Amino acid sequence: MPTTSAIGLERFEMMRGETFHRHVHDEHQLAWASAGVLMVEADGRCWVLPPNLALWIPGGIWHATMALRETVMRGIYLDPAGVPAVWDVPTVVSVSPLAHHLIEHLAGDLAEEPRIRAEAVLLDILRPVTTSAIELPMPADPRARDVAELLLADPADHRSLEELAFAVRSSPRTLLRLFLAETGMTFTQWRVHARLQAALALLAEGYTVARVADLVGYASASAFVAAFRRVTGHTPAGYFSDGSAGSAGSAGVAGSAGVAGSAGPAGPAGSTKSDAASVGRGGLARARAAAGA
Repeated sequence: MPTTSAIGLERFEMMRGETFHRHVHDEHQLAWASAGVLMVEADGRCWVLPPNLALWIPGGIWHATMALRETVMRGIYLDPAGVPAVWDVPTVVSVSPLAHHLIEHLAGDLAEEPRIRAEAVLLDILRPVTTSAIELPMPADPRARDVAELLLADPADHRSLEELAFAVRSSPRTLLRLFLAETGMTFTQWRVHARLQAALALLAEGYTVARVADLVGYASASAFVAAFRRVTGHTPAGYFSDGSAGSAGSAGVAGSAGVAGSAGPAGPAGSTKSDAASVGRGGLARARAAAGA
């Protein structure tokens, strides 16, 4: 067990759209929203994180963070001299109810020995999540990236691969090759992830599952829920719940009625199909611009 305290904690109350622009520091960081929803861009990838998930960011990795709604962000900073890197790449971890309470405990005025013990327990219980996080790596080649930006700007864009290839003066075969080589996903997989990331932002705003399905391009709520479950291992409601994945419910995520579906609102008054496009332009695209990706 370390003999000196290695963790520093900061609390940030963030308005919707508020961004910590691209920056880097020597300390490892655990980026976590105790309430609300964070979008984090790091190492060429983007994650949407409700309170049951956090992102481990190794020291020396450039990153940007944005609140998708009113959010309380906890920045947990770890001195590399006292805590070696647990993971050497950005890694999504589950925030269990125990981890949640430990972080709140560490935010208090503790003597050094109790703090060291609590820090050791927190680091010991962090577990990577392989099925829940919706990652979205961006292609670097201008042709594939132009297609990616088109789909981020309008997740409900129903153009075929052939039509998108024509729009960027490329060929379907070339785009298929580029997406697989540069993102590790097939084009179809990447498109699904783009739609689901946009959906998370809308769900966090309180839109119903049915409305979100329509806004991001699914023919039915059941088709959307099936795609969501395939990628995350959860239903949309379960992703934000305080079940086995973590403590979002106890953290007080607003909009949970909308996530649940029938009990929630269809969306803010006057919401239209363009709302999903604004998620892409005002959310994912803005975070990437801030991160210089």
